[in-house]
Amino acid sequence: MPQVCWYFQLHQPWRLRPYSLFDIGNRHDYFEIDEKLDFANERVFHKVTDKSYRPMLSLLADLINQYPEFRIAFSLSGVVIEQFQQYAPDLLDLIAKMASTGQAEILGETYYHSLASLYDEPEFAWQVRQHQQLIKKLFKVTPQIFRNTELIYTNRVAEQVEALGFKAMLAEGADHILRGRSATQLYHAPHNAKFPLLLKHYQLSDDIAFRFSQRSWPGWPLTAPKYAHWLTSPFADNDLINLFMDFETFGEHQWESEGIFPFFRHLIKELTDHPHTNFVTPSQVIANHTPQAEFYSEEPVSWADVDRDITAWVGNPLQHDIIRNIYELAEVVLRSKNEELINDWRRLQTSDHFYYMCTKWAADGDVHAYFSPYGSPYDAYANFNNVLADLRLRIEGEQ
Repeated sequence: MPQVCWYFQLHQPWRLRPYSLFDIGNRHDYFEIDEKLDFANERVFHKVTDKSYRPMLSLLADLINQYPEFRIAFSLSGVVIEQFQQYAPDLLDLIAKMASTGQAEILGETYYHSLASLYDEPEFAWQVRQHQQLIKKLFKVTPQIFRNTELIYTNRVAEQVEALGFKAMLAEGADHILRGRSATQLYHAPHNAKFPLLLKHYQLSDDIAFRFSQRSWPGWPLTAPKYAHWLTSPFADNDLINLFMDFETFGEHQWESEGIFPFFRHLIKELTDHPHTNFVTPSQVIANHTPQAEFYSEEPVSWADVDRDITAWVGNPLQHDIIRNIYELAEVVLRSKNEELINDWRRLQTSDHFYYMCTKWAADGDVHAYFSPYGSPYDAYANFNNVLADLRLRIEGEQ
């Protein structure tokens, strides 16, 4: 059987409250905390926790305890950790307990789940180091493997990541980059043949993340024996299958009523019963494999949408306008030394805010509409723009 590497992303943004023109200059509480409002952070976090985080983390802890050979990896954005600390600290303790076994690896990323790697390299470095410090404080480990926001990769991002001391990074196994090559081997960045890249096997990952409950899919119903067969029969013993997905796959995107939790429990049993099962963490992958080929991409690659690019965040003039304005403020915001102002500016960099402004429809439209708390991308843009106008007034007041 090939080596199977499970990776789960945990992230929730600090959502903006409805912010009108009349609020500009009068109030600076941008991030919704009132649970009575429609898209309040606390209400959403508790909903996702009840449906996904709590049952799935408990299931993973049980599996780690039951199967010593089982391995997984997590990355948690700094902003989701802030919400765990505020609303569900016991779940952070559970993740820490899993990490202490050596069976769960914690990865590095940007603290604010931002796009800074593409727009502001010094800011990117600061956020990554801030995230490393937080992970070391909470989990007593220093991340060695990096997972960029939305799995975004370019050749230049890989150079930045290695310069920050990481040993490897994750990326999307995009067809237009691989051009017929398999995602089941270890790749390397162009600038250094010794800097490994673990590529997501998006077909097998998405079979669970997106297609599990899709009754029109020819593979439905997806059972544990069927999926275990897909993982074992076509691959050689030294092949890598990197299964990367959002944690909310379990319980939020694929509902409990569809059987996602029993499926996963049964799947791990099926795989551990297989005589050649080999679960690995990303660090174990790079310790036991040598990169075989170059993964070259000057243009950004991500795990979003059918395009596997960054148009979900920067695909229209609304998004370009907002992102340009956010990063143009860097120098004056940081010079202010006002910690509250700087923190607000960084929370506004979180990629979700730009995702809500996406006007892509076609095959990806339903996905974008599901994740957005706004009535339309234009509502998202208008609300963010009002907040940005107030932020500018605060900056002027600091000068």
